[in-house]
Amino acid sequence: MIFTRELLEARERQTLAPYAMKSGDSKGRQYPDEEAPYRTVFQRDRDRILHTTAFRRLEYKTQVFVNHEGDYFRTRLTHTLEVAQIGRTIARALGANEDLVEAICLAHDMGHPPFGHSGETSLARLMAEHGSFDHNRQTLRIVTFLEARYKDFPGLNLSYEVREGIVKHETAYDISDATGYEPEKRANLEAQIANISDELTYTAHDLDDGLYAGLLVPREVDGLALWELGKESIAIETVEFDELSRHRLIRRLIGLLVNDVITATNDRIEAANPQSMQDLQEMPHNVIGHSERMAAMTREMKAYLFENMYRHYRVVRMAQKAEHFITSLFQAYISEPAQLPKSIQVRWKNGDDSLARVVCDYIAGMTDRYALQEYEKLFNPFTRP
Repeated sequence: MIFTRELLEARERQTLAPYAMKSGDSKGRQYPDEEAPYRTVFQRDRDRILHTTAFRRLEYKTQVFVNHEGDYFRTRLTHTLEVAQIGRTIARALGANEDLVEAICLAHDMGHPPFGHSGETSLARLMAEHGSFDHNRQTLRIVTFLEARYKDFPGLNLSYEVREGIVKHETAYDISDATGYEPEKRANLEAQIANISDELTYTAHDLDDGLYAGLLVPREVDGLALWELGKESIAIETVEFDELSRHRLIRRLIGLLVNDVITATNDRIEAANPQSMQDLQEMPHNVIGHSERMAAMTREMKAYLFENMYRHYRVVRMAQKAEHFITSLFQAYISEPAQLPKSIQVRWKNGDDSLARVVCDYIAGMTDRYALQEYEKLFNPFTRP
């Protein structure tokens, strides 16, 4: 028996929740594009994302710690894979479209510049008078324009729903700009799942990386409600906290957070009783989220991480370096565009974009390592250009 796209679409209609997005109901692609015989539209979108240059570059882009600080720390790529795995788990439990969730999760950070949020803050400041910058819109720009892989259209020609999920990505640290994608409506169920999966993942895994790096000390985390709940659930004490304990506790915290999202979301869905995706998107609040008790615990943990990890002097020093690197690169390219590779110059010379936007795209696409190498070539007199 061969499972054709039509059969896969029929199975979705039989098995997914009534308010989930069905592949066969997609609003389609921007340009004519024949669909695959054995993959749904969202499966094909996922595969196109996986094969992009922008996705591969995530391996060498900062999550919190710059790549050269150690092989253990998470990068944008490992973070993205973890988000996708958690997203699929939540989607499966709630009867949502796993393939759409996975596609959105895999794409959600492709627009991030080097050096994490410090890099984004720097580019946003530099582009304030040139059309602004944020990584959600940059991801959309990548998949609709910058990735040139097909002769018949620019970008990847992804489905409307994946593009909508990209621009409606929001967490405690990300505010979406959904212009052009029905901003008056809430994100669909799958995009909401991608959002909570991202937030849940970085909270638990930044805690893990902070403990491993020694920026956080277990006994100083004692007293936080989420930490204490995790310790109690696996019966460990801080006094005997070792590497195995850290692995067990972080794994348990992720399990607690995921289980809470699933049960709390199901309660909200049952109370609202949406009968279609349209019903769900027109609700006055998102259905995906934690219970009030767990939400309070995660807010407390995030506040602790902000003060004790993201504002740790080692992280702040790297953030200041990142701002210096990116500002110096931007100003150098603007002052003398001939320093840009010819393949980059041509977009500006052809009038496709302003010089500032072309430079912004170039820097945003850099890995941490490449940005540092470019800085050396431009400013170190003993480095060959």
